[in-house]
Order: sequence, then structure tokens, then C-alpha cells
Amino acid sequence: MKEVGFIGAFDKTDLIIYIAKILTVLGKRVLIADTTITQKARYVVPALNPTLSYITEFEEIDIAVGFSSLEAIAEYTNRPVNQLEYDYLLVDVDDAKLAMNFRVDIASENFFVTSFDTYEIRKGLEILNGFPTPIKMTKALFSKEVTKEDDDYLNYLSLGSKVMWENDRVYFPLEMGDKTAMIENQKVSKVRFDNLTQMYKDGLEYMVAKLEPDSQAKLRKIMKEI
Repeated sequence: MKEVGFIGAFDKTDLIIYIAKILTVLGKRVLIADTTITQKARYVVPALNPTLSYITEFEEIDIAVGFSSLEAIAEYTNRPVNQLEYDYLLVDVDDAKLAMNFRVDIASENFFVTSFDTYEIRKGLEILNGFPTPIKMTKALFSKEVTKEDDDYLNYLSLGSKVMWENDRVYFPLEMGDKTAMIENQKVSKVRFDNLTQMYKDGLEYMVAKLEPDSQAKLRKIMKEI
């Protein structure tokens, strides 16, 4: 099972669900773990009998809410961690301790997801500063227009943390059109890409290609079909 961390104070729920959906179309079994303080997945993902901690299925994606560690998920499913029947575990996390409980220090990939809102930047960096060991991360940046000065500012603020930035980065537009599309998708409980901006879809494609390099040639076609 490949583990992928999505770290930061930015709202990542829709982004992670969209990535998970692409992976399921590629034939992968995917579990999302929402470990965030807000637990947005509890409210936007339909669940028949939500309890304090539960796993529900949505659009062929399993979504775990309310668990504080990978071991707790394994106990819930009555399986050892090494026998969890998933190809991917996507972890939505905004706390350093919980991130370590889900082993992001040995994850296949980690994405630091943020806008340049002061709270989200500083809260995100607080998470990074809480890591006890160095962790490689790719920046996933949401902004109307990301400039070199913005990137340099983030690099400067992260000095002293144990983060090791990958050379590449992913840009997403802060477009009201994308936000409206996400709200419409939530209303009908569907994952749809046709109403998202091309730049947002390009960002999704780029992130999935990092996880599944061999699938890059089919990704554009798959996303049109969803």
C-alpha cells in the first residue's frame, strides 16, 4: 500500500477526493483518511450511519473519518496494517503528531497544500516545524497568480523546519468557478471534472502522474470520461 500525505491547513478534501477518483478509474483501491480538526469529509461525503469513527464508501473510494492512527483503521477493519487491502492511502492531515501516526515520514509522496493566506501559510509551517525527522515534500500552491516572490517567501518561512522541498511544484488557480463547481458536485454527491477549469484539471493530472508515472498517457482521456 502506497501512502501519500496531503499536509497543511488549506481545505484539501475536494482535491483529495478528485485524485482518489482518478486512481480508482486506473483500477486502484483507494482509502482516504480525513484526520483534520474540521473533518470536512464527515459533512460532505454521504454516510448511512456516521459514528465517532467510521469508514464509508463514496464513488468507489473508501473514506475513513475520526481515526487517529493507521493502526486504529486496521483495528476497525479487523486486519493487520500490512494486510489492508488498498493500493493507496491518501492522508488529509493538519497536525504533525497525527501525520507521524499515519507514517508520512515514510510515505511514497507528500504534498504541502496551501494558499498564500497568512493563516494557512503560518499554520502549515507550524505543522512542518513539528516533524521530528526530515520529510520530502512537493508544494501544491493555490493562488490567483503564483510568482517567484511568493515561492521565495515560502522557502524563507520554512527555513529551520525539517522539510526538504522537491524541485517541482504544482499550481492551482484560486478561481470562483472551481469553488462553484465543487459546491455543485457536493450537492449532487458526484465527482465530476467537466465543470472545473482546465488549469485545475492540469494540476490534478500532474499530481496523479507523480503517483502513477506509467499512466500519464491515459490520464487526459480518463479525466474526460469521469
